[in-house]
Amino acid sequence: MPVEKLKINGKEIVLVGTAHIGKKSVETVRQTIELEKPDCVAVELDRQRFIQLKSGEKWLETDLSRVVKEGKTYLFLINILLASMQKKLGKELGMEPGTEMLEAINLTESNKITVSLVDRDIRVTLKRALNEMGLVEKAKLLFEIVISSFQKHEALDEKTIEKLKDKDTLNALLAELSEKMPSVKRVLVDERDMFIANRIMKSPGKKILAVVGAGHLEGIKKYLGKELDVSKISKVQKKKSIMRFAKYVIPILVIAFLGYGLYSKGFEATLDIFILWFLINGVLSALGALIARAHPFSIVTAFLAAPFTSLHPAFAAGWFAAAMEMKMRCPKVKDFQELKKLESYGDFSRNRVTHVLLVAAYSNLGSTIGTLIALPFILSLLG
Repeated sequence: MPVEKLKINGKEIVLVGTAHIGKKSVETVRQTIELEKPDCVAVELDRQRFIQLKSGEKWLETDLSRVVKEGKTYLFLINILLASMQKKLGKELGMEPGTEMLEAINLTESNKITVSLVDRDIRVTLKRALNEMGLVEKAKLLFEIVISSFQKHEALDEKTIEKLKDKDTLNALLAELSEKMPSVKRVLVDERDMFIANRIMKSPGKKILAVVGAGHLEGIKKYLGKELDVSKISKVQKKKSIMRFAKYVIPILVIAFLGYGLYSKGFEATLDIFILWFLINGVLSALGALIARAHPFSIVTAFLAAPFTSLHPAFAAGWFAAAMEMKMRCPKVKDFQELKKLESYGDFSRNRVTHVLLVAAYSNLGSTIGTLIALPFILSLLG
């Protein structure tokens, strides 16, 4: 594993490039810390992943209803997917992902060395990446996730395993995502390099040993010692999108169409418009819940809620369908415990935590498609 020493702005920076899965990485981290005796060890972790790595039970603290209500369903699913992919690779390679980071943290505690968490919050990174994606890229991402989940992957051969041991797997996964979605490379790779370099330089002490993914080394070195303003990339900026705009415009249009229909066509025509809106929106949202294998009561809830939630920008059909699903099939403690073991779409569907999220996501998607389909039909009735 690469180890580089740099002297910048009166500080000695020791960069240790690791693979997040690999015994050599653990040995390198241990030997380098013992040899260099740094004032501070900076690790490529954010607070959330640090707690999860230390406790192993972070999922048990998740407020599932809050995830759904705050519209973080897709974000949470992607987070679980990344963790699952790393876990799967770790299983093939014979060790847990993040072991070298945990070794660094344990050594800092036993030797009373300051530890500094230098990575950006993974939730911010993923949210910023999603904001950068266009509708086509999001659809492509969803398609690839579903396809890869259904595919049965063959066991890795010895040669492939050896290659993987020399790679930073989490960053390799993000890099692969960057290649498929070029618009998010800046967020997933470049911004994180800048953020990590800035936090390393701000770590306390004159001698800083930084344990980072090998894939970040060149990018971090490029930014070390430079005056950087990372305030903008440290938070999620609300993006003005067509869909966000449409959330407010579509309800106004539907109500205007109903008003115009009542004025020009009479009550019966207006009733026909409303029934058409109700059926198309409700049926497609219910179909989404059905595809997610929701409880019958949840499917009915999606059907009844979608026509009304589509007329209010603050609500979503998936919220109500997911709330009913949680009531009918309440997630158990073991479901949270097994989140890190999920490996296929079938696992996601069977686990009650991710199942609820899928019901919310598919119901919302169905309602959105229903809205887009219903509007042209309404216009044809008014013509």
